[in-house]
Amino acid sequence: MRKIFLAIALTSLFVSTGAFAQQGAPRSGTVEEQEACTRDVQKHCRAVMDQGDFTVLACLKENRTKISKACDQVLKNHNQ
Repeated sequence: MRKIFLAIALTSLFVSTGAFAQQGAPRSGTVEEQEACTRDVQKHCRAVMDQGDFTVLACLKENRTKISKACDQVLKNHNQ
């Protein structure tokens, strides 16, 4: 159950306000992007996983120096 929640959270994690402004529809991360950040979310943001996607995103950004290069690149790719 927890893995399903994490997958759903990461799928919508990469929704940016710019996407709403440009298209009116959210963008989702690819499976590869989700996989790149799964361990980082589990390791650094476990305590806030149930507080919503934007809270998890903020946590990843706060822990940017600690997250993997792959996850950091995903954030950069989404202008985060």
